[in-house]
Amino acid sequence: MRTIAFLLGLLCGMVGRAQELYVFTEPASNMPTNALGIRLTNEGQFSPSFRSRTMGEVMVGLNKNLMFHVQGFFSDMDGSYRLEGGSVYAKYRFLSLDGEKSHWRAAVYARASTSKRPISMEDINLEGDNSGFQGGLILTKLVHKLALSATVGYSKARDGAEKQIAGSAVPNEIVNYSLSSGYLLLPFVYKNYHQPNFNAYVELLGKTNPANGHSYLDLAPAVQVILNSRTRIDLGYRFELGGNMDGRYLKNMYLVRLELNFFNALKHK
Repeated sequence: MRTIAFLLGLLCGMVGRAQELYVFTEPASNMPTNALGIRLTNEGQFSPSFRSRTMGEVMVGLNKNLMFHVQGFFSDMDGSYRLEGGSVYAKYRFLSLDGEKSHWRAAVYARASTSKRPISMEDINLEGDNSGFQGGLILTKLVHKLALSATVGYSKARDGAEKQIAGSAVPNEIVNYSLSSGYLLLPFVYKNYHQPNFNAYVELLGKTNPANGHSYLDLAPAVQVILNSRTRIDLGYRFELGGNMDGRYLKNMYLVRLELNFFNALKHK
């Protein structure tokens, strides 16, 4: 009976969360309690020359309101492939309002990152390029098969002067914001948790440098397949709609991700 109850709970959870598993941003919803997730993400640019970054990530759901991620970054951005740094991310869900086939979620998040890359860009990216801290707010609304999410955050870079390339004007703070939508295309009717899920996403990703008002806005479409409620495959691409920021790391980039989830993995026997 416990096994049946667990599987029913898992199915109900995946029905609600499937279209909230955004590709370029995090939702306000959390992983299930005692869940363990492993991600491998590769993102890169084809022009002016091909370069890419690989991110290994471990995610833990401590309880229904609190989860954290630990990341490691590797790239060939500066020549040969090497370890760049790492990051710790935590998210606390403080609001959960449930209705029939709908819910509201609200959460706060924080990140601390370290990177040994030299810096010369106006953009601040705490997933591989800059050392620093970040915090913000996430709001997510689910209505049947459609999920909408908004994020606003603040990043403070803590890169030392020895990392700055001579002659570059590098800011130490930036405001980030996003608006994400996800739609569950398949299955039309849920029968069991073995059914594949197919989700489509469109996300708007932006940043503003408060010191001079420079900003950019990207459009990021993506598709996602979830197998057996445990294996997730993402494919997306972000490109700039407009902006005047001097130099960017995350411009016109593809993203490919494989994620494996192990539910109840941390439960004490």
